Amino acid sequence: MNYLAFDLGASSGKMFLGRFDGETLSIDPVHSFQNGIVQMGQAMYWDFPGIWRNLAEGIGKACAVAQVASIGLDGYNNDFTFVDRRGELLFPVRAYRDPRTIEHERAIYRRIPPRELYLLTGNQLAPFNTWMQLAAMVENGQQYLFDHADNLLMLPDLLVYLLTGNRVMEYTLAAQTQMLDLNTRTWIARTLDAIGFPKRLFAPLVMPGTHVGSLTEPVRQSLGVPGIDVVSVCEHDTASAFLAAPIDRDCAIISSGTWSLVGMEADLPIITEYGYAHNIANEGSLPGHHRLLKNVMGSWLLQELMRDWAQDGIRFSYEQMQAEALGARPFQHLIDANDRRFYSPGEMRRKIRSASLEHTGRAPETPGEYFRVVYEALALQYRRSLEALETFSGRRLTRISIIGGGSLDALACQFTADAANRPVVAGPADGTAIGNMLVQMLACGEIASIAQGREVVKNSCAFREYTPQSPEEWEAHDRLCADRLS
Repeated sequence: MNYLAFDLGASSGKMFLGRFDGETLSIDPVHSFQNGIVQMGQAMYWDFPGIWRNLAEGIGKACAVAQVASIGLDGYNNDFTFVDRRGELLFPVRAYRDPRTIEHERAIYRRIPPRELYLLTGNQLAPFNTWMQLAAMVENGQQYLFDHADNLLMLPDLLVYLLTGNRVMEYTLAAQTQMLDLNTRTWIARTLDAIGFPKRLFAPLVMPGTHVGSLTEPVRQSLGVPGIDVVSVCEHDTASAFLAAPIDRDCAIISSGTWSLVGMEADLPIITEYGYAHNIANEGSLPGHHRLLKNVMGSWLLQELMRDWAQDGIRFSYEQMQAEALGARPFQHLIDANDRRFYSPGEMRRKIRSASLEHTGRAPETPGEYFRVVYEALALQYRRSLEALETFSGRRLTRISIIGGGSLDALACQFTADAANRPVVAGPADGTAIGNMLVQMLACGEIASIAQGREVVKNSCAFREYTPQSPEEWEAHDRLCADRLS
């Protein structure tokens, strides 16, 4: 059977066509486009009309070459809009990097203190969370929108609604809103009441693998395509990506892209004081595939550096960036990859220079030195995240599976193996789309479990292995970093 996976990332989006022959899954991109934040004044938005246009174009291209059984959509989490009774958007989709949550953070945490919020939800404390964005709206005097809305729809579910006419809230999206109890799958009155958010605005909660509907007649006519079933997959892209990791119980997973999500699977949530102290996220998925993870800033830092130089007329490919970093002397500069000053777009060279001067008294000068300090900082952040997860879960993680676009970055994979002193298996690069399709295959009865799906992945994809080469040097550098960053 043939499946479509629409994978929306913060920097790009892709439509994949997958073909499953009963043993192997082959996937091909049929459409891709650039995505990014549009700044208007101080506010940051997504180009939602452009996203919809590209989704429609991708469906049309795929249906022109194959008969499609179903489609699933996944994307970054936390961003949303409201629709009224007629289904019209009440405002554009705001981007999670919008500064409004940081601007109002102190006032928001007076509504619910951080510790209480974590122990209620198990979600990481972060400015981009849905509840934080809703609370910022309240602080901005926009609570009146709650009264005029019929539903809150997360971005992937908004696309599902426009395709099918059916409004739902997919579980992996809901699980990271800071409003859902992960054990009972019910909305938490304390977080809703703190911002005056009416529970009636939530669409019905559905689990991954639910058949939501099929393309509406107007959509079919406008695209010139036949009816296609729409399946609620793990619509949070990290949840989809983790399902494609070819892992054993002792394996850590890094979903590497604009963000790097360093984590592991667990049967159930773990919500403890240690988790609060280390801001370890609990994230929902299919039963048995709950995720415990740490957020790391990821390739966002590299993307922003390349954007800085591009504005000066200097363009680096990813291959050139890696070569420049490899040519720079190791461990000459120091930053914390999760330094909050790196969160917002713009002027990344200035921010990195400032951070390095604070920690070491010297700053990178050449492009290679800037790239190198980011690669080193990310690898060390992965190491520390894994150590925290091991303590948190009481399990030893002996290997690392890197999935997503970052699995193609040989330098990042090698540095990760060296810093963590663990072997790394890299691939598949399109893990999010593959995980998306595995849930569709499960919903259509072509596989019986995700475990079977992972065997399909092993039979279908190429992987690269990296063994630690200089763990002692990284160990010494980590001690130095711990001293200077404390």
